[in-house]
Amino acid sequence: MTVESAVVLGPGGPVGTAWLAGLAAGLRREGVDLGAADLIVGTSAGAIVGAILASGGDLDRLATLPEPTDPEDGVRTDPERLAEVFATLGDTGLERAEALRRIGRLAVTALTGGEEAAIARMRFLVGGVEWPDRPLLIPSVDAETGEAVIWDRYGAASLPEAVAAGIAFPGTAPPITIDGRRYIDGALRAGINVDLAGDAGVLIVAEPMAHMSGTNGVAAGERMVVRLVPDAEAIEAFGPDITNRGAWAPAYQAGVRQAPDAAERIRVSSLIM
Repeated sequence: MTVESAVVLGPGGPVGTAWLAGLAAGLRREGVDLGAADLIVGTSAGAIVGAILASGGDLDRLATLPEPTDPEDGVRTDPERLAEVFATLGDTGLERAEALRRIGRLAVTALTGGEEAAIARMRFLVGGVEWPDRPLLIPSVDAETGEAVIWDRYGAASLPEAVAAGIAFPGTAPPITIDGRRYIDGALRAGINVDLAGDAGVLIVAEPMAHMSGTNGVAAGERMVVRLVPDAEAIEAFGPDITNRGAWAPAYQAGVRQAPDAAERIRVSSLIM
């Protein structure tokens, strides 16, 4: 795929979602709308914020953590299965394809709540059910085969279903069934999935977990690239646990605070005005 400009939003759990939302909201206030890019790629946490950006939705509503709409049957973490997932990911003796299939089986058996609750939560967070006209890609992984599926407005999934599938990290959220297949978190495909931006001439990459996972292979080459990552103050606001919902508001404000500098970097690079 060749586009003039692309925005890639990476994974980062609830804390990363809040930081991305604050950063994007702050950039809008500075006159820089990431939603104006020719293509948005949203992985895991980035799928939530990417869906809102592509739809022109209100990011400020995420300044505080929204109350769950399903307190009795909500999405929850299964610590035992989550530990097994990380152990499988860290097993260097496993081929990647086999590791993903094993992780998919763990995801299916994890006690993480109902699919409908997960989809309903994403419907509330992204503020709608219709895919935006602006190109938006949300990667996920087939829980049975380990193969990647990239959702867009031409696929079988509604927007909330695609987002719910794209953020369904095994052990923390249920796999999402679409056309009889179950799907899990798109970060398991290729981290931030920057390759889905193709040969975009200008690229903005926002990585909430850069301090934990490195650059994820983002290279400039002959194109213009701006990487937006949490600074030291933001990392302190995050704390050690990216799933800590108590850090949501501080993480959001950390993103807002970084926005003026990020906007200047984007303007200097003549990417998105």
